[in-house]
Amino acid sequence: MPSFDVVSRVDLQEVDNALNQARKEIDQRFDFKGSGTELTRDTGEIQVQSADDFKVKAATEVLLAKLARRSVPLKALRSGAVEPGPGGRAKQRITIQQGVSTELAREIVKLVKQSKLKVQASIQGDEVRVSGKKRDELQAIIARIKAADLDAALQFVNFRE
Repeated sequence: MPSFDVVSRVDLQEVDNALNQARKEIDQRFDFKGSGTELTRDTGEIQVQSADDFKVKAATEVLLAKLARRSVPLKALRSGAVEPGPGGRAKQRITIQQGVSTELAREIVKLVKQSKLKVQASIQGDEVRVSGKKRDELQAIIARIKAADLDAALQFVNFRE
């Protein structure tokens, strides 16, 4: 029985490469001289710190441009508010969404059921498996999920016959 998985994954190596490119550009730009702007990544988030909130916003724009250029889906990023940091500085946290959330998985299952096609969708951890008897029906489901424009970066992987 043909099936595929709906997942939401971000290539963290590409995120690191984009961070390095953004750091190089920030180090070379005149408007960032002496601001002590830092871009760091922990496991699930990116932290941007700088002298004031304008520099944080500018550094975030540079970072987002580098991420987009390296084909990292920007829908997978959730930017927090610019907060005051230690020593009169400003900081911002950008979380990286990995995996399909439970609410989003339920919404995908609901979309599949509304299609009235003979396919089944099941939630398996942080991904959704869709299976059916005909390949054409599965491709129609992929098109329907893409057209729904859900607020997440979704990939369709593990297509099996």
